Amino acid sequence: MARHALRWLGALLVVYLLAPLVLFAVRFARAPERGFHVAGLFPSLLISLLSATVTLAITCVTGIPLAYVLGRSRGAFARAVEVAVTLPLALPPVMGGIVVVYLVGPYSFLGRQFHGQLTNSVVGIIIAMTFSSAPFLILSARAAFASIDPALLEVAATLGHSEFSRFTRVALPSAGPEIRAGMTMTWLRAFGEYGAVTILAYNPASLPIYTVNEFMARGLAPTLAPTMLALGVAAAVVLASRARGPHRRHGNVATITPEQPSLTRSARLDVDVAVRRGEFELRLRHAAHHDNLAVLGPSGAGKSVLVRALAGLYGSAVGTVTFGEDDVSARRPERRRVGYVAQGFTLFTHLTVWRNLMFPTNARAGVARYWLTHLRLEGLEDRYPSELSGGQRQRVALAQALCSSPEILLLDEPFSALDMPIRRDLQRELRQLQRETGLATLIVTHDPEEAAYLAQEILVIDDGRLLQADLTRHLFARPASRDVARLLGVANLHQGRVTGDGVVTPGGTRLDADVGGLDAGTPVLWSIRPERVTVRRAVPPAPLDRAGVVVTATLEDLADVGVAVDLYVRLDGDLELRARRDNAKGFVVGESCDVTLAREDIEVWSDRGAL
Repeated sequence: MARHALRWLGALLVVYLLAPLVLFAVRFARAPERGFHVAGLFPSLLISLLSATVTLAITCVTGIPLAYVLGRSRGAFARAVEVAVTLPLALPPVMGGIVVVYLVGPYSFLGRQFHGQLTNSVVGIIIAMTFSSAPFLILSARAAFASIDPALLEVAATLGHSEFSRFTRVALPSAGPEIRAGMTMTWLRAFGEYGAVTILAYNPASLPIYTVNEFMARGLAPTLAPTMLALGVAAAVVLASRARGPHRRHGNVATITPEQPSLTRSARLDVDVAVRRGEFELRLRHAAHHDNLAVLGPSGAGKSVLVRALAGLYGSAVGTVTFGEDDVSARRPERRRVGYVAQGFTLFTHLTVWRNLMFPTNARAGVARYWLTHLRLEGLEDRYPSELSGGQRQRVALAQALCSSPEILLLDEPFSALDMPIRRDLQRELRQLQRETGLATLIVTHDPEEAAYLAQEILVIDDGRLLQADLTRHLFARPASRDVARLLGVANLHQGRVTGDGVVTPGGTRLDADVGGLDAGTPVLWSIRPERVTVRRAVPPAPLDRAGVVVTATLEDLADVGVAVDLYVRLDGDLELRARRDNAKGFVVGESCDVTLAREDIEVWSDRGAL
């Protein structure tokens, strides 16, 4: 019912708008005299056409750059400029002309400099049209520029494009539909402007002034011709603005010989940065020991801020950044030679896959063809990003970054928005790429498994601070704190204290464990992998096949995770452990069970946070 009501309301407005036009068309068809023979009709049409076109050209050249600046600015001055630009829309056209008279009238400063030629001339018509119509294009373009994902411009910078190139090759095409709409409204408003033109340039007569003069002198009959001409021109302009260019095809891509890329090897990262963004501050210093790093942390930890700082997107004042022996701290992002894959699917939507791969300033067709084949993108050359699946778009983004021949590849959560099967496939492809090329990579993630799979060394950060950095295996085996262990997803992590023969938990459970020479009384963290926790029903236990401690526990929960079964058991002192088994046959939640913790399976290390 509501849907039909909306349709009827829309139809009512359409009828209201079309009815006068239909009645006019009927009158025009039946009228014996339409006014085409009246002197001055076509000269006034030509004046309006010329003046509106020049007005649009002036507005495009000056207004689009202004809209770009306003769209990317957030300060009070930008807001004040936007208000000033909008004000002409609030003035009735005649009042707009009166306001402009004070600037260009014959007795104004500018008017005297031009000997009064700025009014009652075609120049005066253009000035009046520009004042009344320019806000349409500026406001439309400003909204379009403001809606562009900043990551697109940042990616373009890392691909070697200057600020002007990013404006012309990314911002303008991305905002193209809104800019064309604004241009159409600006031209049509200028073409039909009457009030401001009447004040500034009554002569020579534009088409609206000619039409009013004929109406005042002779009535409706001679106004049929100029009105029909205006409607025809408006319809032609609207149709032309909605025309689309042909779909680009790159049929010659298959004939291009793939060219083996030359990638820098072992460009290890050395960084010492301090970045403040509003109330948040990131401080990090680290010299990598391996080529493949992962930055792990929760949302808001500063991971993306770090990657953007490494890419040079915050400028050179953030600190020191070195890739291998190459200090890039003072270089702009377009000169740092980083391959930056931002969060999400940051491809240039107005470009085909092939054009996206050829977008880096140093891209070569042979190298682009190599990555097209290597990343299984053949056959997609003519598609636009909107025509690709999530996995395909991510492969294109990776290929685009590689086509710039980077010294290091920076990946900001590149797989987080993908389904698990696609995510696993792309992780595998990236791992193979690391092995085959030797290219240094830094991947940002909140998934500890992904970090371990793709990196030899992991940096754990939170709240803008480095909590721990170590080789992947060492990090998972010896988290420096419970916070690090939590972020790593370490299971069965608990606190304890060293005794003479092992570890005692806060609840009093004593564990036979290798404490590695730690003094008695030292606070420690200990853990045991779930698959190494042995759980049996509370019956006379079978002989242990490994030395360890057997304790009585209660089965709190039982979860079938598909490939295995997780048992959650609670020991004395409110100590909970998770065990993993192939099946849970014979176990009942709430019953007692026996838990075996073998000495060689318990990891123990000093709890630095408790010291």
